[in-house]
Amino acid sequence: MVGRRCAPWAASDPVAIPASRKILGERVEFQTSNYQCAEGADALALVTEWHDYRRPNFARLRSIMRTPVVVDGRNVWEPADLRAAGFTYYGIGRGHGSEG
Repeated sequence: MVGRRCAPWAASDPVAIPASRKILGERVEFQTSNYQCAEGADALALVTEWHDYRRPNFARLRSIMRTPVVVDGRNVWEPADLRAAGFTYYGIGRGHGSEG
C-alpha cells in the first residue's frame, strides 16, 4: 500500500492510469512510459503482464535507475538475463536462491 511515510512512487500502465489516479490521487506520480518511471528509481516492480513491459531495453533501464533492483511480480523476465545486465533480481514465487 502506498502510505504517507514511504518513498515517492511512480507508476505506468497503458490502460489503468485514469482509474488508478481516482483511487491514489497525488500519492503516486503517473508516467506514460516505463522508462520515465525508472528514472532515478531505487527499485522497479513489474506487476502487470502488458506486452509493452515484456522486453524493455535493460541496459537503458540500468543506466537511468539509481539502484538497479528489480522485483518481478509476474515472473516475466529471466533472472539470469537481469543478473547478467547488472541488476539485483527478485522473482515473486520463484523460491529463495532460485537461479531461474
